[in-house]
Amino acid sequence: MNAHLQQLQARADAHVMRTYPPAPAAFVRGQGTVLFDGDGQPWLDFLCGLAVTSLGHAHPAVTEAVADQAGQLVHTSNLFLTEPAVELSERLATITGWDDATVFFAQCGATANEAAIKLARKHGKRQHPDKVRVVTLEGSFHGRTLATLEATGQPAKHVPFAPLAGFVDHVPYDDPAALRAAVGDDTCAVLLELVQGEGGVRPIDPEVLTAAREACDRAGALLIVDEVQTGIGRTGPWFAFQATDVVPDVVTVAKALANGFPIGACIARGEAAKVFEPGDHATTFGGNPVACAAANAVLRTIEADGLLVTAAARATRLRDGLLRLVDDAPSAAGVRGRGLLLGLTLDAPVAADVVAACRDRFLLVNAVATDVVRLAPPLTVSRQEVDQALAIVRAALEDVAAGAR
Repeated sequence: MNAHLQQLQARADAHVMRTYPPAPAAFVRGQGTVLFDGDGQPWLDFLCGLAVTSLGHAHPAVTEAVADQAGQLVHTSNLFLTEPAVELSERLATITGWDDATVFFAQCGATANEAAIKLARKHGKRQHPDKVRVVTLEGSFHGRTLATLEATGQPAKHVPFAPLAGFVDHVPYDDPAALRAAVGDDTCAVLLELVQGEGGVRPIDPEVLTAAREACDRAGALLIVDEVQTGIGRTGPWFAFQATDVVPDVVTVAKALANGFPIGACIARGEAAKVFEPGDHATTFGGNPVACAAANAVLRTIEADGLLVTAAARATRLRDGLLRLVDDAPSAAGVRGRGLLLGLTLDAPVAADVVAACRDRFLLVNAVATDVVRLAPPLTVSRQEVDQALAIVRAALEDVAAGAR
């Protein structure tokens, strides 16, 4: 542990609530795909702040937009309109392809999902007072507010806060029949991710998505797709659902939307777009002009620089390299995910050791299961950086197999 990290950790231990384990590193600046610690050591960032900094660190377009907006107007509350928020709502309608889209701005993925759940419950209650239940998938992750925690299909995360409200029904992530059976007259929504990021980088079967759409249509429920981790080009198109034949009623997005500035959005179409009325939902910082200016800069840059196409090429290079590891590197068992959200599956529960061995070589990845290592580099990652990361992962796997880590 270097001196800067040691000192910072000691200060944090005194005054920061311990909701995370001790940090393995502390960073003072970033540039592109690289972070620098207090000693000036560069680290290759294939974690992106949990799939957030998709334009990399200190991107000039975002920096300029934020500085310009911060010099003009930082906050008004959502009692008033600002140009950046209205512009962003228009841009989100364009990239979803929904002419009638309406947007609620939140601060993060959890609060965007919270808004979506409230919207679905009100939509359901218009049909029947008891139409308030939500169906989600086992292994899912939708946030840590009480409602989104209950929606999260990971029971271990529920235990410290039980009893929960009891309005969510969880079904296996790979069972279309179970999903259809769970959606009844009292169901107001099905909420799911197309790739379960925190659940092990697991793409759901297209039949599950089709079953969800059909069940919602039958029951008069809303289909909500959580694109908090998969949205804004992470899996290829703007949104992961756009690579399928299914159109949801509501999409939630956050993480990469503003390249690190806190923002979330709940986007609805059709009847769902008309559910909320004045006083139904609010947030003081929603639609913050600085965060919205950053988000507008992100969307403009991805479009202007053709990053959806570039990222697809980098994703192919990364996936192909990981598949080569499966062929001849110890413990590497498989590759799953979409685009630049990939998981290297292992044949033993050594993911934490592999992640630590990568850190020894100054590569940032993380373990999303005991046997899965997640890689989520920025859309701007270079071919050389992909190759460098692959070489480090190979060396880390060999270290772990040799007992050197």
